[in-house]
Amino acid sequence: MKIILNTIFNLICWCTISLQAQISLPAFFGDNMVIQQKEIVSIWGKDIPNTTINLITSWGSTAKTVSNAQGEWHTSIKTGAASFQTETITIIGSNRKTIKNILIGEVWFCSGQSNMEMPLNGFRKSPVLNAHKYMAIADNTNIRLFNNPRTASVSPNYNVDGRWAVSSATSAKTFSAVGYMFGAKLYENLNVPIGIIESSWGGTKIECWIPKAYLLKTKSITIPVDLSKEEAKQKKPSFLYNAMIHPFKDFKVKGVLWYQGESNRLNPHAYRDHMKDLIKSWRSQWKEDDLPFYFVQIAPFDYVKYKKATTNGPDLIREAQLKAAFEIHNTGLVVTTDAGNCSDIHPSKKELIAQRLVNWALTEQYHFKHLQFKSAVLEKMAIKKEKVLLKFKFQENDYFIKSDDVKGFAIASNDQVFYPAKVSFNADNKTLIIHSDKVKDPVAIRYGFEDCFESNLKTKSGLPIPVFRTDVW
Repeated sequence: MKIILNTIFNLICWCTISLQAQISLPAFFGDNMVIQQKEIVSIWGKDIPNTTINLITSWGSTAKTVSNAQGEWHTSIKTGAASFQTETITIIGSNRKTIKNILIGEVWFCSGQSNMEMPLNGFRKSPVLNAHKYMAIADNTNIRLFNNPRTASVSPNYNVDGRWAVSSATSAKTFSAVGYMFGAKLYENLNVPIGIIESSWGGTKIECWIPKAYLLKTKSITIPVDLSKEEAKQKKPSFLYNAMIHPFKDFKVKGVLWYQGESNRLNPHAYRDHMKDLIKSWRSQWKEDDLPFYFVQIAPFDYVKYKKATTNGPDLIREAQLKAAFEIHNTGLVVTTDAGNCSDIHPSKKELIAQRLVNWALTEQYHFKHLQFKSAVLEKMAIKKEKVLLKFKFQENDYFIKSDDVKGFAIASNDQVFYPAKVSFNADNKTLIIHSDKVKDPVAIRYGFEDCFESNLKTKSGLPIPVFRTDVW
């Protein structure tokens, strides 16, 4: 009997040790992943404490480290140039684990609320224009997708629940339309493997995506210390950062795409500072001060009719997004005044958005020449009697296309009453002349400061100018 009990005890001990002696990795270090080319990339995981960990890659890079007292280990490996040759990474510690079917290429991270989350096959009443074109070419083993499920946490998480999938009609249709179209266009232009990570949640405010430490300076924000199951966890400050962004810290990406802002329209004045905190904190967690960050202005939508809005909050969000793009280095803004739908907050023109995002990336990160990627912006205002001259700064070879009945401009004197304005074009096609018979002494101009504004002011590049105002009333 004693021998049997000892045998059982030893078997239990062996099983316990065996279960503990398993290398574990975050989900994004998995089969089918894309790893950023020509970089020193971090890899980390867990094992038995004080275990020697060896990493061996099929492309020849190796690394060695030791897990700490908590069983955590962290190391890095060097990657070569992008290649369609599939690779492996083998981790040897208390046991052996091999990550298979890896490609070395370009990795981009996408986040935001519902217009980033909106899948290629659309929402129930909101289709994606030209989605069928991308579904037809979705079977592409050189594009990989990581769709991070919705989740929230009171404190920073270590792992996520997603997994890498090879692009197919099945995996693409439920993936972010903006993210997928961006990846497909990037692949078409670069001819290297592309990995897109999508981590977004509809109906969420920007505060949800910012670390707690950056929000504590804002007295109006209260961050819960626990969360009951009944609460809308996705609406709590920092909780989405903790669960859906923080786990990716140190995972090397080429840049970030951000599409969010609609849910902050009721408190727009803080948005510009929140954008600065979001970008600064994400760059800090990825340990890259110049991490490219390209974001999309919220599109035209009739908030008064469909959301019973009573303020110009959406216009102020667009203004905050424009100012943030001016003030934060290595960022870019996609203007959407020609890409909205006044009756649908989820407009269909996601391909147009993706094309503008990819033009930013191709120009700034991949050094393509002669792409039109940057919308013209107001450079100078001059008042000449009853007329206002607005000079715009364009990219090379871009300018306004003359047309009649340009809409969206309003003009005011010191009484702060705005009237619709008439627009004419200066000879240089880069200066607009604004006037109204009802305003004799103009001091201020606004453009597009209305919820459901859709631009008809054309440029040679096809890029619309952003909405703006020259006053601070």
